[in-house]
Order: sequence, then structure tokens, then C-alpha cells
Amino acid sequence: MKKQVVVIHGGDTFETYEKYLDFLCNYEIDSLDYFKHKGWKSILQEKLGDDFEVIRPQMPNKINAKYLEWRIWFEKLVPLLNPEVILVGHSMGGIFLAKYLSENNFPKKILGTFLVSAPYDAETFEYTLVDFVLPADLKKFEEQGGKIYLYHSTDDDVVPFDNLEKYKKQLPSATARVFEDRGHFNQEDFPELVQDILNIAN
Repeated sequence: MKKQVVVIHGGDTFETYEKYLDFLCNYEIDSLDYFKHKGWKSILQEKLGDDFEVIRPQMPNKINAKYLEWRIWFEKLVPLLNPEVILVGHSMGGIFLAKYLSENNFPKKILGTFLVSAPYDAETFEYTLVDFVLPADLKKFEEQGGKIYLYHSTDDDVVPFDNLEKYKKQLPSATARVFEDRGHFNQEDFPELVQDILNIAN
């Protein structure tokens, strides 16, 4: 049986529909590259190899994400998964997994959860988190999330680096990987993540 890796992508969320429309009208796009699917998530299957099955669900309206909608859609996927699974969340996908696993019992065994540049709160966050706000503690997540890895870069210009420190306080058993030059991890390759997944899957 192949080892399954579920990757939850990032997104944005807005407090009102008007703010969402304002973003759509005023956001500057100057290259077709913006519309192309590329980067480490798209080649993760290739890097992990044939022993793995990488599943990348397209979460509802990632440009104006709503937690309830993401939860409903995610729960459509869960019954179809193998008894053991690995979870990866990038940015908004990371806080989604942290919130979901802190508030719900996950029916499968989680070998590991990998949060990449995940926001923790909006105190120093440029954008709002609306209904993606985390609960007061993440104990349930730590108990059922398997081996937890946290990745953040000091030069992240989207999610401030201090969000990593907040996760570390709530998740003392987690392994933190700190980088200095990865920004928001919108990169072509992510060898450290690949190796960590391989390590816990063996």
C-alpha cells in the first residue's frame, strides 16, 4: 500500500465581500507565471517516488477562503484515505490543518504533519484570518498529529517569523526548521521537506 501525502495549499481570506472585490479589482498581475501551477507542491510526487501517493485537493475558493467550506470539503476526502496518512499544509493550508486537528478527532493515524510558513494569529500578520483563527490551545493537534514539523524563513514577507515562535510554544514536541532565504516558500524545490517525509515514512 502506498504511503499517502495530502497537501493543503494556501489562500487568502477577507472580512467582507466588498474587501474581496476590492482585492480582485486592484491586485496587480504582470506575468502569466501567476496562473501556472508550479513549485515544490507540483513536483512532490516525483521527488518522493513510486512508494508514495501525493494528493493535492483543490480547496474551495482559495482567493477568498472560508474555514467552514474548507472543513466540509476536506471531510469529503478523509474517508477515502488509507489507514495511515501524512499531512502537509502551506500557509493558510497550515493553519487550516492546525485548527482542524485541534478541534476534531481525525479517524486515521497521522504519521506526520508538516506546517510550512503557517500563520498563527493576525497580531503581526498583514492580512486577516477571519474564521481560520486557532483555538486557545493546540493539545489535540499535538496528540494526534504524529511527528510535527514546522518550517519558516526569517525573510518571509507574508507570514512574519514570530508566528513560528508561537507555534513552538504551543507544540513543544514539534521539530522546527528555520531558514534565512526561502521567503514564503514559493520555491521550485523543497528537498528538506522531502527528506523529512521520507524519514518518518520509513
